[in-house]
Amino acid sequence: MAKALVSVYNKEGLEDFARFIRDLGVGIVSSGGTARFLRKAGIEVTPVGSMTGFPEVLDGRVKTLHPKVHAGILARRSLPEDMDTLKTHSIDPVDWIVVNLYPFREKVQELQDEKDLLEFIDIGGPTMIRAAAKNFYDVVVVCDPADYGWIQTEYTREGRLTLQHRRQLAAKVFRLMSEYDGAIADFLMKKDGGDN
Repeated sequence: MAKALVSVYNKEGLEDFARFIRDLGVGIVSSGGTARFLRKAGIEVTPVGSMTGFPEVLDGRVKTLHPKVHAGILARRSLPEDMDTLKTHSIDPVDWIVVNLYPFREKVQELQDEKDLLEFIDIGGPTMIRAAAKNFYDVVVVCDPADYGWIQTEYTREGRLTLQHRRQLAAKVFRLMSEYDGAIADFLMKKDGGDN
């Protein structure tokens, strides 16, 4: 069965999109608040810990940073040696990554305490979406709820996403990461300048 790893901060539109993915015959793997949200909506979810064999640790700072997650995302389906490696290590391919990030830029405006703000620097999310974007030939990566609608429309009309669509979604990830990392760097540099 195909798998989707779903982990989002912004849950707008997620219930319908998760049902759409499920109805494609894709199993949903999730963690933390996203898993609770989906279960409450009646959508079956496999915990990430069942996939990795390792629990969430450090107050949720480490959930998806695991070889079984990233090998499943990065394996090239066209290379028999990649697929053999997955089989050897009992790793399932991950075909969809639906992840949006902690809202660092917004939290800069709200939070005064630097240590509180540092908790809104997303690590697992960027790592997953970058891996999926690198492997867009094989993995659909969705980092923006605004894309849920057209993705569903394309699938309904064509029964798939084209390579061009996957490439556009991958490009969106790298643009987002550039802006996201830039916002963090700007904050830290301003903070550093203010403390000298």
